[in-house]
Amino acid sequence: MFSLSVGVGELIVRACAVYVLVFVLLRVFGKKPLGQMSPFDLIVLLLLSEAVQNALLDEEKSLTGGMILATTLFALSETFGYAVWRSKRVGRALDGTPSVLVRNGRVYSDVLAREQVTRSELMEAIRRQGCTCLTRVRYAVLENDGHITVRIMPDHAN
Repeated sequence: MFSLSVGVGELIVRACAVYVLVFVLLRVFGKKPLGQMSPFDLIVLLLLSEAVQNALLDEEKSLTGGMILATTLFALSETFGYAVWRSKRVGRALDGTPSVLVRNGRVYSDVLAREQVTRSELMEAIRRQGCTCLTRVRYAVLENDGHITVRIMPDHAN
């Protein structure tokens, strides 16, 4: 139960390689938050975890191996978190930057396409702010966490 079938170093290298690969894949493939995941996104996430299991474990079945892998993954997560906190440059590289979708009523269709945000998703976020008219939107920004922040121009009709 506690004896390893592969070396500790190999387990750590495997965990690091899989962590970096999954991080890059998630970073490249969008900013959707978990609450906005489609059923297809959820299926991919579940299958991803199953797919990387063998890359992490190989023939390792011991409790000790699982503990080493879990500790390595948490340590990597904390290390990346600390690096983002310490450096704006690292933060931009790892977390990305927000994307402006609308400015002063003008929709940036190229940014919508690049970020894979549909016009209906944009309009839904704008309506949540109580606005139905794009011309009243000062800005709409797709944040790094996948949420859309909307600022409405003040209504001067008094």
